[in-house]
Amino acid sequence: MADGASDIGGDYAGLLNGTLPTPLYHQVYLVLRERIQSGIYAEGSTLPGEQELARAFDVSRITVKRALNELAANNLVTRHRGRGTIVTLGGVIPMVSGSFETLISSLRSMGLATEVELLEVADEPADALVAARLKLEPGATVQRAVRLRKLQGEPFSYLTTYVPSVIAGRYSIEELRSTPLLMLLERAGAGAVEAEQWITAASASPTVSACLDVPSGSPVLKIERTMIGADGAPVQMIVGHYRPDRFQYHMKSQRQSGTEGWT
Repeated sequence: MADGASDIGGDYAGLLNGTLPTPLYHQVYLVLRERIQSGIYAEGSTLPGEQELARAFDVSRITVKRALNELAANNLVTRHRGRGTIVTLGGVIPMVSGSFETLISSLRSMGLATEVELLEVADEPADALVAARLKLEPGATVQRAVRLRKLQGEPFSYLTTYVPSVIAGRYSIEELRSTPLLMLLERAGAGAVEAEQWITAASASPTVSACLDVPSGSPVLKIERTMIGADGAPVQMIVGHYRPDRFQYHMKSQRQSGTEGWT
């Protein structure tokens, strides 16, 4: 878009949710940030004016102004009296490309550090899906832990893990806060040697959107993975939600000679 001021496009008002705890100005910021980072508003282009954005989002001009100021504070735009709000590249965040299996090693090779925050941990009965994945009786006790991983201070993934209580009882919550879970499983004699996973797209729930700092209902990459131990018994189920502007799944395939399939 050469001069975003002429055509805002889309139903922006439908992307906001006044019932969420996230302030409306920040929701406007998230929508505009997503369009900047996806290239809809390109570097050097001018965003629509405050009045036009206010009409499109069906919010007050003050709300829009706060959103634009937040974009400027994060180096996504610069604001100029008489020239408008100009998109910059200063706020572009790194895109990580790789497989989930090599994600952490890929981040390290890029020199990008992550930090993990433990949001919730509790013992609870397994629902039908968790019980089936972990090969437990429905209602069997599992440890459910919710973690938020950040990359360079920005939310990257929202992870929910389920571990059979007989395994989770071998490490403490304090260890869970400071030590990678796969390492804890190995120490507990339940190291994973095999994994099965499912990858799909999903809409960010209010909880996921708040933690990943994306608009509610926006698309996120969702993976479900079951980790299997050496004895063939599942040791962990993980459900992860990833910001698509921060992670791109990548894999290579090779055709087997003399067959119609691909490896």
